[in-house]
Order: sequence, then structure tokens, then C-alpha cells
Amino acid sequence: MKFQTAKSPFRSTERSTKKVEKSPQFNSRFSSEKGRNDNDHNDRNRAEKGHSEKTHYARTGLSKNSASKNEQAPFERKPLPMRKPKPVAMAEKKPTVAGEKLQKILANAGQGSRREIETIIAAGRVSVDGKIATLGDRVTVHSGLKIRIDGNLINLTAVQKEVCRVLMYYKPEGELCTRNDPEGRATVFDRLPRLSGSRWISVGRLDINTSGLLLFTTDGELANRLMHPSQEVEREYSVRVFGEVDDAMIARLRKGVQLEDGLASFKNIKSMGGTGLNQWFDVTLMEGRNREVRRLWESQGIQVSRLIRIRYGNIKLMKSLPRGGWEEMDLVNVNYLRELVGLPPETETKLDVTQTKRRANTGKIRKAVKRYSDINKRYKKS
Repeated sequence: MKFQTAKSPFRSTERSTKKVEKSPQFNSRFSSEKGRNDNDHNDRNRAEKGHSEKTHYARTGLSKNSASKNEQAPFERKPLPMRKPKPVAMAEKKPTVAGEKLQKILANAGQGSRREIETIIAAGRVSVDGKIATLGDRVTVHSGLKIRIDGNLINLTAVQKEVCRVLMYYKPEGELCTRNDPEGRATVFDRLPRLSGSRWISVGRLDINTSGLLLFTTDGELANRLMHPSQEVEREYSVRVFGEVDDAMIARLRKGVQLEDGLASFKNIKSMGGTGLNQWFDVTLMEGRNREVRRLWESQGIQVSRLIRIRYGNIKLMKSLPRGGWEEMDLVNVNYLRELVGLPPETETKLDVTQTKRRANTGKIRKAVKRYSDINKRYKKS
């Protein structure tokens, strides 16, 4: 039996490694081309290597020399450059209006209410430094300012130095909340202390048949804010009614009743007792419309026989104060009212602050009230 040997897989390789002899011309040409190709190949490798090195050094932030010295330095990535913020457009500043309204300054100077002064300004009766004023004018008070009404120069010294003062007055029935009455009837201003350069301004009104707490102030802005419905300052009344009052009626008065000038209601109603058909209630309102308490009860068929205001905000009527008497409030209560309506606090007062506790001189007030009543009676008879 004959055995055949397997063909070696390297046989072709061995054949290819055999030296092939060629002509000298071919060998020289081949060697030159090979050298040229090797040079091109080496140049290309060096260029690629140099480019990769430049890229590496640019990324790492190292030089070639430093990289060779410290080849094991950790790779650090440079933080990205921060973007510059876009310029923010500056908000346009609105020009501030200098001075105060002319009607406010004249009201503080005791020349009338703001509405009265607005009517006077609209009629062209007011001049500022020789020029006829118009509604909406603002004025900065200084020593050289000259304001005239109907040609008469107004004293503005009191406006610059005026201290906010507040009086608590116990209004009796039969007095009118007006300065002048054509029929010569008594007014709430008749008994108040006299002022020079300013005047007392009534905070709200009470009708002729209503008695109780009435506030007066020398600050027109304070009076205006205390009266404005948006401030929602509480007014509490003690009312005596005649008629049958049941729970359903009280619920309707709390919920709201439609009157001629809109919906009205009591915030609180508290029974204070009584005999028979005469009952007393303490009721609270958030506004001061004309005869609002009486009209609310009358809408339910109930008659009001007595009505006394006993509180305005947190200021309660002093029990020791007689009817027709007044008492100036201290700085604490004045600042309470100012804070209640968003005004800055007052720093001065006309009262003697050295007294630790002030009490109303009831006897002196009663004598003054009696003397005024006697004079008023004699005046009416004549």
C-alpha cells in the first residue's frame, strides 16, 4: 500500500520567498521607486503623528516638553467659556409728580372741603403765583408760594407746621352736621375749640335725630380716607327699635336688603335686651350711607326710636363724656387712626405728654355744655 503525504499549507509561501533574479535595470528602478514610496509613507506617518500630537497638546493644555516630562499627568478638560449675558434693557423711569394737589393744600389750610374747593378752582377764582389755577394742578408749598382766592392771600404757614389733631365729640340729638344753617339751628361745630390757620373737619355725618360719637380732625386726608367706603372702617350703633323682631328678620338683615341706593346689610347684630316691643340691638356697618341703619330696619317694617353711635373703628365713645362735650385724643389713638387708613404716623401732639394718665374733666365739660345750651336758648327766643 502506498501512502500519499498531505500538501503543506506553507508550500505557496515558501515558493514566494524564493529569490527571483531579474535584470539590473529592473532592480535599480524598483529600488528607487520603493525608496520613494517608503519616504512618502514615512512623511505621511510623521505628519499624521504630528497632527495628533498637536491636537492632544491643544486639548490638554500642555506643551510637548512638559508632556514628555510628565507623561502620566491626568487629563483635564478645560471649562467651556461662559456666554456673555444679553444686555438687559433698562426700564423707563416714570417721571414723579412733584407737589400735592391744590385742593388738598387749601383744605388743610381751612378754606373748605375738597369738593367745595374744586368748585372754586373750576370757577377760576383761585390763582397760584399770579396764574389762574385749574383742576389737577399740583403745588409744592414753600415760603415764597402765594395762593389767592378771590384776590385774598391765603396763609400757608399753618399748612407747613400743622399737627394732626383729632377730637372725640358726643353729639346730642337736635344738632346738624353742617357749618352754617340758614335757619339758625345749632350745629356740631358751634362747641368745638377755635383754631387759627386751620379748621375742624367732620369725619362722616350723623342725622339730626342721631346722637353719639363723632370724630373731628384737622387733617383733610385723614378725614377723607376714614369716610371712604373702600377702607371698610367699622361703625357700631346702639339702636332701640319698636316692633316684633324674629330670627328670620335678623337673618335677612345680615344677608343683605336691597335699598334705593343698592344692597346693604349689617355685619353683626347683637341683641341687648329690652321690655315689651322696645328692644335694644348693637349693629355694625362697614360704610356710612345716609340714614342706612334706619332704612335697613324700616325695610323690615320696624321703627327706630333711638340711635346712638358708640364706636368708630376701635375708638369707643367715652362713658364719662357728657352730651355736647368733646375730648382731644392722644397721640396713640391718633396714630391708630392714621395706620388704619395707611397714613404715616404723627410725631407731635398738642396735649401735655408729661401727664401719665389723662382723665376727662367731666365737671368742666358739663358746665360748658350747660352754658352753651342756655345761651342758645336765649338766642332762639330773641
